[in-house]
Amino acid sequence: MKYIERNLESVLKEKMFGGKALVVYGPRQSGKTTMIRHLTAEYEKESILWLNGDNPDVRAQISGISTDGWRLLLGERRILVVDEAQHIEGIGMALKLVTDEMPEVQVIATGSSAFELRNRMAEPLTGRKFEYRLPPLSFGELASANGILEEKLKRERRLLFGSYPDVVAHPGNEPALLSEIAESYLFKDIFALDGLRKTGNLDRLVRALAFQIGSEVSLNELAGIAGMDVKTVDRYIELLARCYIVHPLGAFSRNLRNEIKKGVKVYFCDLGIRNAVISNFSPLASRTDAGPMWENYLIMERVKLNINRPFPPRPFFWRTRAPESREIDYLEESDGHLRAWEIKSNPRTKTKFPLAFQRAYPNTPTAVITPFNYETFLLPES
Repeated sequence: MKYIERNLESVLKEKMFGGKALVVYGPRQSGKTTMIRHLTAEYEKESILWLNGDNPDVRAQISGISTDGWRLLLGERRILVVDEAQHIEGIGMALKLVTDEMPEVQVIATGSSAFELRNRMAEPLTGRKFEYRLPPLSFGELASANGILEEKLKRERRLLFGSYPDVVAHPGNEPALLSEIAESYLFKDIFALDGLRKTGNLDRLVRALAFQIGSEVSLNELAGIAGMDVKTVDRYIELLARCYIVHPLGAFSRNLRNEIKKGVKVYFCDLGIRNAVISNFSPLASRTDAGPMWENYLIMERVKLNINRPFPPRPFFWRTRAPESREIDYLEESDGHLRAWEIKSNPRTKTKFPLAFQRAYPNTPTAVITPFNYETFLLPES
Protein backbone atom coordinates (compact mmCIF):
# COMPACT_ATOMS: atom_id res chain seq x y z
CA MET A 1 0.00 0.00 0.00
CA LYS A 2 1.25 3.47 -0.84
CA TYR A 3 1.86 5.81 2.08
CA ILE A 4 -0.99 8.25 2.64
CA GLU A 5 0.44 11.60 3.66
CA ARG A 6 -0.79 12.71 7.06
CA ASN A 7 -1.58 16.39 7.52
CA LEU A 8 0.26 16.39 10.83
CA GLU A 9 3.54 15.33 9.21
CA SER A 10 4.17 18.73 7.61
CA VAL A 11 3.49 20.41 10.97
CA LEU A 12 5.99 18.16 12.73
CA LYS A 13 8.58 18.71 9.99
CA GLU A 14 8.47 22.46 10.60
CA LYS A 15 9.04 21.91 14.33
CA MET A 16 12.00 19.52 13.99
CA PHE A 17 15.13 20.67 15.83
CA GLY A 18 13.33 23.66 17.27
CA GLY A 19 14.41 22.92 20.83
CA LYS A 20 11.22 21.22 22.04
CA ALA A 21 9.98 17.65 22.29
CA LEU A 22 7.25 16.60 19.84
CA VAL A 23 4.53 14.49 21.49
CA VAL A 24 1.94 12.70 19.35
CA TYR A 25 -1.12 11.16 20.99
CA GLY A 26 -3.63 8.92 19.29
CA PRO A 27 -5.35 5.55 19.40
CA ARG A 28 -3.39 2.42 18.67
CA GLN A 29 -3.30 1.52 14.98
CA SER A 30 -4.02 5.12 13.91
CA GLY A 31 -0.69 5.31 12.07
CA LYS A 32 1.56 7.13 14.54
CA THR A 33 4.56 4.83 14.09
CA THR A 34 4.22 4.77 10.29
CA MET A 35 4.01 8.56 10.17
CA ILE A 36 7.09 9.05 12.38
CA ARG A 37 9.07 6.55 10.30
CA HIS A 38 8.10 8.46 7.15
CA LEU A 39 8.93 11.77 8.83
CA THR A 40 12.42 10.60 9.80
CA ALA A 41 13.13 8.64 6.59
CA GLU A 42 15.16 11.55 5.17
CA TYR A 43 17.67 11.18 8.00
CA GLU A 44 20.32 8.48 8.13
CA LYS A 45 19.22 5.44 10.14
CA GLU A 46 22.40 5.67 12.17
CA SER A 47 21.30 9.10 13.46
CA ILE A 48 18.04 7.78 15.00
CA LEU A 49 17.54 5.89 18.27
CA TRP A 50 14.11 4.20 18.24
CA LEU A 51 12.78 2.88 21.55
CA ASN A 52 9.50 1.02 22.04
CA GLY A 53 7.79 1.42 25.42
CA ASP A 54 5.97 -1.89 24.89
CA ASN A 55 9.33 -3.64 25.35
CA PRO A 56 10.01 -4.47 29.04
CA ASP A 57 13.78 -4.25 28.49
CA VAL A 58 13.38 -0.70 27.19
CA ARG A 59 11.19 0.21 30.15
CA ALA A 60 13.79 -1.09 32.59
CA GLN A 61 16.60 0.76 30.83
CA ILE A 62 14.86 4.15 30.59
CA SER A 63 13.13 4.27 33.98
CA GLY A 64 15.32 6.44 36.21
CA ILE A 65 17.96 7.05 33.53
CA SER A 66 20.50 9.85 34.13
CA THR A 67 21.92 12.41 31.72
CA ASP A 68 25.14 10.39 31.45
CA GLY A 69 23.04 7.31 30.76
CA TRP A 70 21.34 9.11 27.89
CA ARG A 71 24.69 10.22 26.47
CA LEU A 72 25.94 6.65 26.47
CA LEU A 73 22.69 5.37 24.95
CA LEU A 74 22.42 8.03 22.26
CA GLY A 75 26.04 8.32 21.27
CA GLU A 76 26.18 10.42 18.10
CA ARG A 77 22.49 10.03 17.31
CA ARG A 78 20.50 13.24 16.90
CA ILE A 79 16.91 11.94 16.91
CA LEU A 80 15.32 10.07 19.80
CA VAL A 81 11.96 8.39 19.13
CA VAL A 82 10.10 6.83 22.07
CA ASP A 83 7.09 4.88 20.79
CA GLU A 84 4.26 3.94 23.19
CA ALA A 85 5.92 6.14 25.80
CA GLN A 86 3.05 5.88 28.28
CA HIS A 87 4.37 2.51 29.48
CA ILE A 88 7.68 3.93 30.76
CA GLU A 89 7.77 4.99 34.39
CA GLY A 90 9.09 8.54 34.82
CA ILE A 91 9.14 9.16 31.06
CA GLY A 92 8.47 12.88 31.49
CA MET A 93 11.56 13.44 33.64
CA ALA A 94 13.65 11.17 31.39
CA LEU A 95 12.78 13.19 28.29
CA LYS A 96 13.24 16.46 30.16
CA LEU A 97 16.89 15.53 30.70
CA VAL A 98 17.43 15.07 26.98
CA THR A 99 15.58 18.28 26.08
CA ASP A 100 17.45 20.36 28.66
CA GLU A 101 20.92 18.82 28.60
CA MET A 102 21.17 17.68 24.98
CA PRO A 103 19.46 20.41 22.92
CA GLU A 104 21.03 19.08 19.72
CA VAL A 105 18.83 15.96 20.03
CA GLN A 106 15.26 16.07 18.71
CA VAL A 107 12.87 14.13 20.99
CA ILE A 108 9.74 12.57 19.47
CA ALA A 109 7.36 10.63 21.73
CA THR A 110 4.14 8.82 20.84
CA GLY A 111 1.48 7.31 23.02
CA SER A 112 -1.86 5.61 22.61
CA SER A 113 -3.37 6.60 25.94
CA ALA A 114 -3.47 10.37 26.26
CA PHE A 115 -4.75 10.13 29.84
CA GLU A 116 -1.69 8.25 31.06
CA LEU A 117 0.89 9.91 28.86
CA ARG A 118 -0.21 13.44 29.74
CA ASN A 119 -0.10 12.65 33.44
CA ARG A 120 3.43 11.30 33.11
CA MET A 121 4.69 14.17 30.96
CA ALA A 122 2.70 17.23 31.97
CA GLU A 123 4.82 18.69 34.78
CA PRO A 124 8.37 17.66 33.78
CA LEU A 125 7.96 18.81 30.17
CA THR A 126 5.99 22.00 30.83
CA GLY A 127 7.13 24.56 28.26
CA ARG A 128 9.41 21.99 26.61
CA LYS A 129 7.01 20.22 24.23
CA PHE A 130 4.50 20.59 21.45
CA GLU A 131 1.51 18.24 21.68
CA TYR A 132 -0.49 16.88 18.77
CA ARG A 133 -3.12 14.22 18.13
CA LEU A 134 -3.25 11.73 15.27
CA PRO A 135 -6.71 10.22 14.65
CA PRO A 136 -7.41 7.60 11.98
CA LEU A 137 -7.23 8.81 8.40
CA SER A 138 -9.35 11.87 7.62
CA PHE A 139 -11.53 12.67 4.63
CA GLY A 140 -9.04 15.35 3.59
CA GLU A 141 -6.06 12.99 3.74
CA LEU A 142 -7.89 10.29 1.79
CA ALA A 143 -9.18 12.81 -0.74
CA SER A 144 -5.63 14.11 -1.28
CA ALA A 145 -4.44 10.57 -1.91
CA ASN A 146 -7.38 9.29 -3.99
CA GLY A 147 -9.08 12.40 -5.35
CA ILE A 148 -12.24 13.99 -3.96
CA LEU A 149 -14.61 12.22 -6.37
CA GLU A 150 -13.19 8.76 -5.65
CA GLU A 151 -13.29 9.36 -1.92
CA LYS A 152 -16.91 10.51 -2.09
CA LEU A 153 -17.77 7.32 -3.98
CA LYS A 154 -16.43 5.41 -0.97
CA ARG A 155 -18.74 7.22 1.44
CA GLU A 156 -20.73 4.11 2.39
CA ARG A 157 -17.55 2.16 3.02
CA ARG A 158 -16.31 4.86 5.39
CA LEU A 159 -19.61 4.89 7.28
CA LEU A 160 -19.58 1.12 7.67
CA PHE A 161 -15.89 0.44 8.23
CA GLY A 162 -14.33 3.73 9.33
CA SER A 163 -10.86 4.86 8.33
CA TYR A 164 -8.20 3.12 10.36
CA PRO A 165 -5.19 2.82 8.01
CA ASP A 166 -5.04 -0.99 8.08
CA VAL A 167 -8.79 -1.20 7.41
CA VAL A 168 -8.56 1.22 4.49
CA ALA A 169 -5.62 -0.71 3.07
CA HIS A 170 -7.38 -4.09 3.10
CA PRO A 171 -10.85 -3.84 1.52
CA GLY A 172 -12.83 -7.03 1.89
CA ASN A 173 -11.36 -7.93 5.26
CA GLU A 174 -12.74 -5.01 7.27
CA PRO A 175 -14.92 -6.78 9.90
CA ALA A 176 -12.12 -9.10 11.03
CA LEU A 177 -9.60 -6.25 11.20
CA LEU A 178 -11.97 -4.00 13.13
CA SER A 179 -12.75 -6.74 15.65
CA GLU A 180 -9.02 -7.21 16.19
CA ILE A 181 -8.41 -3.47 16.63
CA ALA A 182 -11.30 -3.13 19.08
CA GLU A 183 -10.52 -6.18 21.19
CA SER A 184 -6.72 -6.24 21.10
CA TYR A 185 -5.80 -2.57 20.97
CA LEU A 186 -8.36 0.13 21.78
CA PHE A 187 -10.04 -1.37 24.82
CA LYS A 188 -6.68 -2.61 26.09
CA ASP A 189 -5.82 0.96 27.08
CA ILE A 190 -8.99 1.33 29.14
CA PHE A 191 -8.37 -1.87 31.05
CA ALA A 192 -4.79 -0.76 31.77
CA LEU A 193 -5.94 2.47 33.42
CA ASP A 194 -6.46 2.35 37.17
CA GLY A 195 -6.42 -1.45 37.15
CA LEU A 196 -9.78 -1.70 35.37
CA ARG A 197 -10.85 -5.13 34.19
CA LYS A 198 -13.09 -6.06 31.30
CA THR A 199 -16.61 -6.46 32.62
CA GLY A 200 -20.06 -7.09 31.23
CA ASN A 201 -21.09 -3.71 32.64
CA LEU A 202 -18.55 -1.87 30.51
CA ASP A 203 -19.55 -3.88 27.44
CA ARG A 204 -23.20 -2.95 28.00
CA LEU A 205 -22.30 0.73 28.42
CA VAL A 206 -20.30 0.83 25.18
CA ARG A 207 -23.09 -0.93 23.28
CA ALA A 208 -25.67 1.45 24.72
CA LEU A 209 -23.60 4.42 23.57
CA ALA A 210 -23.24 2.82 20.14
CA PHE A 211 -27.01 2.60 19.76
CA GLN A 212 -27.50 6.25 20.82
CA ILE A 213 -25.18 8.14 18.47
CA GLY A 214 -26.82 11.35 17.34
CA SER A 215 -29.12 11.45 20.38
CA GLU A 216 -28.69 13.26 23.66
CA VAL A 217 -27.72 10.69 26.28
CA SER A 218 -29.09 10.32 29.79
CA LEU A 219 -26.56 9.22 32.40
CA ASN A 220 -29.37 7.82 34.53
CA GLU A 221 -30.67 5.74 31.63
CA LEU A 222 -27.16 4.52 30.78
CA ALA A 223 -26.55 3.61 34.41
CA GLY A 224 -29.70 1.46 34.39
CA ILE A 225 -28.70 -0.30 31.18
CA ALA A 226 -25.10 -0.92 32.23
CA GLY A 227 -25.81 -1.80 35.86
CA MET A 228 -23.59 1.01 37.20
CA ASP A 229 -24.12 4.10 39.27
CA VAL A 230 -24.24 7.46 37.51
CA LYS A 231 -20.78 8.56 38.70
CA THR A 232 -19.21 5.38 37.32
CA VAL A 233 -20.94 5.87 33.97
CA ASP A 234 -19.66 9.45 33.81
CA ARG A 235 -16.14 8.30 34.66
CA TYR A 236 -16.18 5.48 32.10
CA ILE A 237 -17.35 7.85 29.35
CA GLU A 238 -14.45 10.14 30.23
CA LEU A 239 -12.02 7.20 30.01
CA LEU A 240 -13.53 6.10 26.69
CA ALA A 241 -13.00 9.64 25.39
CA ARG A 242 -9.42 9.83 26.65
CA CYS A 243 -8.68 6.54 24.91
CA TYR A 244 -10.12 7.88 21.63
CA ILE A 245 -13.10 5.54 21.46
CA VAL A 246 -15.89 8.10 21.91
CA HIS A 247 -16.17 11.86 21.60
CA PRO A 248 -18.68 13.75 23.80
CA LEU A 249 -20.29 16.86 22.32
CA GLY A 250 -21.77 19.36 24.76
CA ALA A 251 -24.78 21.65 24.40
CA PHE A 252 -24.37 25.33 23.55
CA SER A 253 -26.18 27.90 25.66
CA ARG A 254 -25.84 31.63 26.03
CA ASN A 255 -29.12 33.55 25.85
CA LEU A 256 -32.37 31.60 26.01
CA ARG A 257 -33.87 30.44 29.29
CA ASN A 258 -35.21 27.26 27.72
CA GLU A 259 -31.92 26.23 26.10
CA ILE A 260 -30.45 22.90 27.16
CA LYS A 261 -27.32 23.83 29.10
CA LYS A 262 -25.85 20.55 30.29
CA GLY A 263 -26.88 18.09 27.61
CA VAL A 264 -24.36 15.83 25.89
CA LYS A 265 -24.25 13.66 22.80
CA VAL A 266 -21.65 10.92 22.47
CA TYR A 267 -20.22 10.04 19.07
CA PHE A 268 -17.77 7.28 18.19
CA CYS A 269 -14.38 8.48 17.02
CA ASP A 270 -14.47 5.82 14.29
CA LEU A 271 -17.68 4.33 12.90
CA GLY A 272 -15.95 1.07 12.07
CA ILE A 273 -15.26 0.51 15.75
CA ARG A 274 -18.84 1.47 16.57
CA ASN A 275 -20.22 -1.04 14.10
CA ALA A 276 -17.85 -3.71 15.40
CA VAL A 277 -19.19 -3.09 18.92
CA ILE A 278 -22.77 -3.81 17.77
CA SER A 279 -21.66 -6.47 15.23
CA ASN A 280 -23.51 -4.82 12.37
CA PHE A 281 -21.86 -4.09 9.02
CA SER A 282 -25.07 -4.27 6.99
CA PRO A 283 -25.39 -1.94 3.96
CA LEU A 284 -26.88 1.49 4.64
CA ALA A 285 -30.02 0.76 2.61
CA SER A 286 -31.07 -1.94 5.06
CA ARG A 287 -30.29 -0.02 8.26
CA THR A 288 -32.43 2.11 10.56
CA ASP A 289 -29.43 4.05 11.88
CA ALA A 290 -28.07 5.43 8.59
CA GLY A 291 -29.03 9.02 9.54
CA PRO A 292 -27.25 8.99 12.93
CA MET A 293 -24.23 7.31 11.29
CA TRP A 294 -24.05 10.10 8.71
CA GLU A 295 -24.19 12.68 11.50
CA ASN A 296 -21.50 10.84 13.48
CA TYR A 297 -19.26 10.62 10.41
CA LEU A 298 -19.47 14.29 9.50
CA ILE A 299 -19.01 15.61 13.03
CA MET A 300 -16.00 13.40 13.72
CA GLU A 301 -14.44 14.27 10.35
CA ARG A 302 -14.90 17.93 11.21
CA VAL A 303 -13.18 17.29 14.56
CA LYS A 304 -10.27 15.70 12.66
CA LEU A 305 -10.05 18.79 10.43
CA ASN A 306 -9.72 21.09 13.44
CA ILE A 307 -7.85 18.81 15.82
CA ASN A 308 -4.33 20.24 15.51
CA ARG A 309 -5.16 23.86 14.80
CA PRO A 310 -3.42 26.26 17.22
CA PHE A 311 -6.75 27.64 18.44
CA PRO A 312 -9.47 25.22 17.29
CA PRO A 313 -13.12 26.31 17.46
CA ARG A 314 -15.25 24.93 20.28
CA PRO A 315 -17.86 22.44 18.99
CA PHE A 316 -21.43 22.09 20.29
CA PHE A 317 -24.96 21.06 19.42
CA TRP A 318 -27.97 23.24 20.27
CA ARG A 319 -31.41 22.34 21.55
CA THR A 320 -34.33 23.93 23.37
CA ARG A 321 -36.35 22.21 26.03
CA ALA A 322 -39.66 20.43 25.50
CA PRO A 323 -42.52 20.76 24.69
CA GLU A 324 -41.43 22.69 21.59
CA SER A 325 -37.99 21.22 21.30
CA ARG A 326 -35.84 22.58 18.47
CA GLU A 327 -32.35 21.39 17.58
CA ILE A 328 -29.32 22.26 15.44
CA ASP A 329 -26.89 19.43 14.80
CA TYR A 330 -23.57 21.23 15.01
CA LEU A 331 -22.17 24.61 16.04
CA GLU A 332 -18.69 26.07 16.32
CA GLU A 333 -17.67 29.05 18.40
CA SER A 334 -14.42 30.84 17.63
CA ASP A 335 -13.37 34.26 18.94
CA GLY A 336 -16.93 34.81 20.15
CA HIS A 337 -18.43 34.16 16.71
CA LEU A 338 -20.83 31.31 15.95
CA ARG A 339 -21.41 29.17 12.88
CA ALA A 340 -24.18 26.58 12.61
CA TRP A 341 -24.80 23.54 10.42
CA GLU A 342 -27.69 21.16 9.90
CA ILE A 343 -26.71 17.67 8.72
CA LYS A 344 -29.04 15.79 6.39
CA SER A 345 -28.52 12.39 4.79
CA ASN A 346 -31.29 13.13 2.25
CA PRO A 347 -30.37 16.12 0.06
CA ARG A 348 -34.05 16.72 -0.76
CA THR A 349 -35.08 17.26 2.86
CA LYS A 350 -36.30 20.81 3.43
CA THR A 351 -34.43 22.46 6.29
CA LYS A 352 -35.25 25.58 8.27
CA PHE A 353 -33.12 26.81 11.13
CA PRO A 354 -35.21 27.39 14.27
CA LEU A 355 -36.57 30.91 14.56
CA ALA A 356 -35.67 30.95 18.27
CA PHE A 357 -32.01 30.39 17.38
CA GLN A 358 -32.02 33.04 14.67
CA ARG A 359 -33.52 35.59 17.05
CA ALA A 360 -31.12 34.72 19.90
CA TYR A 361 -28.04 34.63 17.67
CA PRO A 362 -28.68 36.95 14.73
CA ASN A 363 -26.22 37.11 11.84
CA THR A 364 -24.90 33.63 12.62
CA PRO A 365 -23.81 31.97 9.34
CA THR A 366 -25.75 28.77 8.70
CA ALA A 367 -25.46 25.94 6.18
CA VAL A 368 -26.98 22.56 5.40
CA ILE A 369 -24.58 19.66 4.80
CA THR A 370 -25.70 16.77 2.57
CA PRO A 371 -24.02 14.00 0.55
CA PHE A 372 -23.92 16.46 -2.35
CA ASN A 373 -21.77 19.13 -0.69
CA TYR A 374 -20.13 17.61 2.39
CA GLU A 375 -16.59 18.07 1.07
CA THR A 376 -17.02 21.81 1.75
CA PHE A 377 -17.50 20.96 5.44
CA LEU A 378 -14.52 18.58 5.65
CA LEU A 379 -11.79 20.40 3.74
CA PRO A 380 -9.83 23.50 4.81
CA GLU A 381 -11.37 26.75 3.69
CA SER A 382 -9.41 28.51 1.00
